[in-house]
Amino acid sequence: MRVAVDTNALMMPVESGVRLFEELDRLLDDYEAVVPESVVAELDRLSEGNGEEATAASVGRDLVERCTVVSTDADFADDAIVELAADCDYVVTNDRPLRRRLRKRDVSTICLRGRSKLAVTN
Repeated sequence: MRVAVDTNALMMPVESGVRLFEELDRLLDDYEAVVPESVVAELDRLSEGNGEEATAASVGRDLVERCTVVSTDADFADDAIVELAADCDYVVTNDRPLRRRLRKRDVSTICLRGRSKLAVTN
């Protein structure tokens, strides 16, 4: 099972206190987390700043080490996630506009439910 992971999902540990991979382990039996190169680039760019967002992006960048980085034709992170979703069982994101785009394509998402738990949505 393949699970695409978006930028904001990788930043959830700092921004929302979510233990991302523990939650994915709880929800899914066996999976491969995949991240598009454009998400890695976005995390690199965001981590160069200051404040909580930069810290969250830096932690997210470290979490990428637990994922398989893949290339896509899209340069923009959300477009890359949509492209990658065609080959994945789920997408982990809390980004509402992206979730709407995925819903139109009948892609199941995993997003934040409650304070620090993830849930599968359709």
